[in-house]
Amino acid sequence: MTAVLDNHCHIDPRNGDGIDAVRRFARSGGTHLCIVNKPSWSLDVEASDADDFREVFDETLRTVEEADEVLEGKAFAVLGVHPALVSKLLGRLGGPQNDEGVERAEEVMKTGLEVAAEYVEEGRAIALKSGRPHYDVQEPTWELSNNVMEHAFRLGADHDCAVQLHTESGDDFTDIREMAEDVGMSPDRVVKHFSSPNVSAVRRSVIAYEENVFEAAEDGRDFFLETDYLDDAERPGAVLGTRTVPKRVDALLDEGYDDAVDRACVTLPEEVYGVDMSL
Repeated sequence: MTAVLDNHCHIDPRNGDGIDAVRRFARSGGTHLCIVNKPSWSLDVEASDADDFREVFDETLRTVEEADEVLEGKAFAVLGVHPALVSKLLGRLGGPQNDEGVERAEEVMKTGLEVAAEYVEEGRAIALKSGRPHYDVQEPTWELSNNVMEHAFRLGADHDCAVQLHTESGDDFTDIREMAEDVGMSPDRVVKHFSSPNVSAVRRSVIAYEENVFEAAEDGRDFFLETDYLDDAERPGAVLGTRTVPKRVDALLDEGYDDAVDRACVTLPEEVYGVDMSL
């Protein structure tokens, strides 16, 4: 039996199916999950200081522990700050033209990443989450977001861990690769969540639509597979259901892409996250 990893999903016992979604994944052949904390506001937390982020992260870790009891393999925590938090913060702090508000928003987001890095240092998380908005923003907001992402890379270098990114759509992320390199982080440990098959310059975490998966396997470059499952009762099945990655792995194996599956689900996570994927 091969390990089967969903590289980016959310499990939410409060607002979604919770551990039942993990059970569906396991029954379909899934063995390992990277569970990413949901945005603070979706858990009714108005993030302002370190303790607010700890509340969100601790809830995620409780879910990871429960998932561990269901999976044949293991669940891993990926903790950090959703880049859309910048808009929430600036909405409270006077908008992107308020210099003091921009400075405060950057401070709050960096604090969240520093708290997440503490969990990595303690061995309770395997990676940080950061990025920049996937929607149009004004220049001060964009600059702030890049500063925060650069801080995540510094923390990744300092704590020897990967960084998963939520960013705008696109294929060429050379600017992000260079940003990581400039602060001493290996870009081979920078993972673009919700990747198209054509993403370059950083690691691809390919959203597991069927056509994406086979296109990624055919080009021979390394990739992860993910569902970005949201676990939200108001958006059932979004983005993809937890059965999807095991189904795609089975399809890849049926077509002879054994090496691609091994890289995506065993050797690449071991290299990027430093985890043991053995069963």
